[in-house]
Amino acid sequence: MAWFLLVVAGLLEVAWSVGMKYTDGFTRLVPSVLTGAGIVASMLLLSYATRTLPIGTAYGVWVGIGAAGAAVLGMVVLGEPATAARIFFVCLLLVAVVGLKATSGH
Repeated sequence: MAWFLLVVAGLLEVAWSVGMKYTDGFTRLVPSVLTGAGIVASMLLLSYATRTLPIGTAYGVWVGIGAAGAAVLGMVVLGEPATAARIFFVCLLLVAVVGLKATSGH
């Protein structure tokens, strides 16, 4: 269950990080409220996951999912450059996330 919560927390991190783009510096009410709710929910789920998972593993996986997901959505949805180098480094992030999971002992 902890891994499921952690993955959902990571996906919420992707959502709120991309959502910040739409808040216009937190001057737009609805995107700001949704982004804030995403931040809170993501942190809560991360904290629940760390009850049983090592903090280094949980935090690393959470950040990795968030960073890779935000980068991919930036390229696919927001029109950011999708260069070979960027795609390579996103893949490295995903390899690191899988490596942390595989070596966590859980």
